[in-house]
Amino acid sequence: LLSLPQKWALLALSACSSLCCLCCLLGLLVAVGLTLGNQGRVLLAPCSIANIALAPVSRECPFDPTRVYVSPPWVGD
Repeated sequence: LLSLPQKWALLALSACSSLCCLCCLLGLLVAVGLTLGNQGRVLLAPCSIANIALAPVSRECPFDPTRVYVSPPWVGD
C-alpha cells in the first residue's frame, strides 16, 4: 500500500499536526484561565467611557457585550 518513505512522511506530518494541536489547546486553556481569573474585566478594559451602559455604542469598545447574536434560519441550511 504505502512505501517506507511515504510511511515516514505520514508519521512526520502526523507528529507535526499533533504538536500544533497541543499548542493550540494549551493556548486556549491559558486564555480561558486568564479570562476566568480576572472575571472578564480585561475584555471591557478598552471601553473608555465612564458610563458602562454607554460603552457598547462607543467606537473604543471592541465589541458589544450586551448584544445577542442570532443567525437567520436560512444560514444553517
